[in-house]
Amino acid sequence: MSAARHDIIAVPVRHYGRWAGAASVVAGLALLVYAFSNADIDYAVTGEFLTAPTILSGMVNTVLISVLAQLLGIGLGVIAAVMRLSKNPVTSKVASAYIWFFRGTPVLVQLLVWYNLAYIFPVVSVPGLGTWQTNDVMTPMLAALLGLGINEGAYMAEIVRAGIGSVDEGQTEAAHALGMSPQRTMRRIVLPQAMRVIVPPTGNEFINMLKTSSLAYAIQYGELLQSAVKIYSNNLAIIELLFTVSIWYLVLTSVFSLFQYQLERRFSRGSTAAPVDGRLTRIGNNLRLGRSR
Repeated sequence: MSAARHDIIAVPVRHYGRWAGAASVVAGLALLVYAFSNADIDYAVTGEFLTAPTILSGMVNTVLISVLAQLLGIGLGVIAAVMRLSKNPVTSKVASAYIWFFRGTPVLVQLLVWYNLAYIFPVVSVPGLGTWQTNDVMTPMLAALLGLGINEGAYMAEIVRAGIGSVDEGQTEAAHALGMSPQRTMRRIVLPQAMRVIVPPTGNEFINMLKTSSLAYAIQYGELLQSAVKIYSNNLAIIELLFTVSIWYLVLTSVFSLFQYQLERRFSRGSTAAPVDGRLTRIGNNLRLGRSR
């Protein structure tokens, strides 16, 4: 006699906590939208100044100083990382001190020091070239470039050091065995492979640089926030202009995030590349398995 067949009835588990959490989030968002929709904010002014010449000029200056400071930071970071990994104790200690100092002090303080450098060095003298007043040389743009770029170099040094450390030492030893110099080995063998590790955090650092550049407002550099301040100092539309600035920052970070994504895909080829056609691959594997059986 065959055993009685009993169908298994699956009863889904009800997650009441998820529904309660979702309802709380929706209610909070609804209250937030209601509050801002009834606030004394003229959103037409926000849209009106999105394409104002002063705002567009500030946006261009923000991108310019961010790109230049990031390039300076990358260059200094590579040099400091190589120095720190050096077996020379002097260069290693100097690089460590540079990273320690500029990561340990606020970037706003560094910007203010560069901008007020004329108080301790009134003139800048270069033998054979001439002498200039420091106030004439240390413009707000140069102060912002040095303050942001040198500070970024300290963070990039640790990122580059981690990328170099991810490359197998056996490849370095093989390159030396083939007669390659340490400098050429670093440039041709180590750094290209380390880029897979370096690129993602570097993209994040640049996104952060776009926002950190707003601190240059304190030294009168004409970036995005400084441009908005000039406008709302006259029309007193403070919140509306700050919303305009926020929209532009969101646009810039979104555009450069897409660029970062494409760059990461390029450098990750060969390590995370999927098959061209996964379905055809699975069919071929099944046919081979059938033949073997």
